[in-house]
Amino acid sequence: MYDKLKSGKVFISELLPESLKSLIKEIKYDVAAVRERDPAAKGTVEVVLLYSGVHAILAYRVSHKLYLGKHYFSARAVSQLARFFTGIEIHPGATIGKGLFIDHGMGVVIGETAEIGDNCTLYQGVTLGGTGKDVGKRHPTLGNNVMVGAGAKVLGPINIRDNSKVAANAVVLKEVPENSTAVGIPAKVVRRHGMPVQDLDQVNIPDPVAQQLSKLEKKIADLTKELEQLKSQQQNKE
Repeated sequence: MYDKLKSGKVFISELLPESLKSLIKEIKYDVAAVRERDPAAKGTVEVVLLYSGVHAILAYRVSHKLYLGKHYFSARAVSQLARFFTGIEIHPGATIGKGLFIDHGMGVVIGETAEIGDNCTLYQGVTLGGTGKDVGKRHPTLGNNVMVGAGAKVLGPINIRDNSKVAANAVVLKEVPENSTAVGIPAKVVRRHGMPVQDLDQVNIPDPVAQQLSKLEKKIADLTKELEQLKSQQQNKE
């Protein structure tokens, strides 16, 4: 290294500690993921300077390094500062793989024991949270290539397996298998490996209250008919 410095043939990257080089590599991958998945992104400079999701992830990468080094107060200070500026709250204890894309981002919450695989996408208002009933591992685990739609809540120490999708505003409380789509409150798997699991008409979903009222009306009609028959029989006897 001394000979390289003396000759002027040393790159800046060679002078950086391994942890910093690793951090820079992760950030570059995150930025590339945004450029690949967001058709509105016009260039790298725009993504780096103007995308709040990228800023939140960058802050997370720094705070997570601090957290792993047991600098807990400093880690939380960085994450809370990022929350103030971006509206995205990522606990520094969360484990996040490469290529996470947080689109728009406002209102996203990622809990301490949450785990996110590679190349996942989260939209605004997503919560990867707890139910308040669990200890230790309290938050969800997302596999690789998972998409969670706007406003969706994934709660508890459950798994959303690889290549799965969670629809907007869904509330997921149970595991979602790989290559599946989950919708609703509580969420149910409606597609698996590209095939419908069950018929689901999102426009004409049956109304359970209306169904019960219809049953009551039929019962009343049957009883009325039976009562009329009894009256008729009684009159014939007289």
